Amino acid sequence: MTAVRQVDVLVVGAGPAGLAAAARLAAAGAGRVEVLDRERQAGGVPRHCAHGGYGTLLHPLTGPEYARLLVTATERAGAAVRTGVTALDWAGPLSLRTVSPGGPETISARAVVLATGARERPRAARLVPGTRPAGVYTTGELQQAVHLYRQHIGTRAVVVGAEDVSYAAAATVRAAGASVVAMLTDLPCAQTSEARALDARLRHRIPLLTDTTVTELVGHGRLSGVRVRHRDGRTTTLACDTVVFTGDFVPDHELARRGGLLLDPGTRGPAVDGTLHTSRPGVFAVGSVLHAVESAATAAREGAHAATAIQRWLETGDRPDGVPLLVAPPLRWIAPNRVGPADRTPYVLRTSAVLTRPVLHVTQNDRLLHAQPLRTRTALPNRTLTLTAGWARRVDPKGGPVRVTLA
Repeated sequence: MTAVRQVDVLVVGAGPAGLAAAARLAAAGAGRVEVLDRERQAGGVPRHCAHGGYGTLLHPLTGPEYARLLVTATERAGAAVRTGVTALDWAGPLSLRTVSPGGPETISARAVVLATGARERPRAARLVPGTRPAGVYTTGELQQAVHLYRQHIGTRAVVVGAEDVSYAAAATVRAAGASVVAMLTDLPCAQTSEARALDARLRHRIPLLTDTTVTELVGHGRLSGVRVRHRDGRTTTLACDTVVFTGDFVPDHELARRGGLLLDPGTRGPAVDGTLHTSRPGVFAVGSVLHAVESAATAAREGAHAATAIQRWLETGDRPDGVPLLVAPPLRWIAPNRVGPADRTPYVLRTSAVLTRPVLHVTQNDRLLHAQPLRTRTALPNRTLTLTAGWARRVDPKGGPVRVTLA
């Protein structure tokens, strides 16, 4: 029988959200704080994002630099960061069975934080038919192959997707010495900033094919092309030896699901209240496992925010109640998914359609709590929208669900 080891806070996932939560808790004197990660190196996705955009305007960092900074800060705060450790399943309400090169182990905690992140759906999950040739990647696989293992990826690539992560994938392709034949999206426009889209089209001469879908991969042994269908029904073949499927993120929610935690049908991650408490007392969730996928800065802020609620839980066992927070189409989801009068953290949400000058209305029992024009002139799918939380104090804890709609 495996012995049970006790810690105060167990964090599963050593990405920005998990590390930020662990660092804040350890510095606050929460006791023994331990972070587990199945990868050999801590830091999460930024480890293999060699581009900039991390840190601050005054102190810009690349992804690997940002990851190292987070890991160092967490260890200096007093938290233990253990890599090569996989959490397999629950052994109790606040206990997990794990395995590592040192063998199996059961770890019990006073609080558990799920920071398991998200992943892109690969070609098979997207139901793209064809053969199984070499040269097929997701963005994460591409970045690891190029930046971590210095592998050759091919010479001509097609990038499937046109959101921020897709343009990062295109930059990685170029860094590997290959050319981008085209980027394609099934939506009517790119889902990134106008400046970024123009830079790719004009400076790097990358064609963007909108209202276009991949219908088949072609090639035996090595990819030789992708067959695509255009809006008018035409089918053409783009010659390439590499294809990168980007975006279409799903939360890594296996532990949450196996533990019977309530999942939000929109995000498909654990349902949480404004303190990031899940449906199981003592279990919290932070970062991209809640909403796939946000920036590293957003994930780190959530981790730091959750640390305050976790500390309160350790000291008092208090868990605030909340009412469901729902969205109506064309909005896809909102996180957190429950709201109470004490909430102060902004909500993030997504739309499934292009919206012009959108205005969000927040109501409860047909009572208007808040109306907010969004800062962006045009809201795009796959781009984050933010709803402030100042209206939460007007929520009736005993009332019905709070609903977010578009005017």
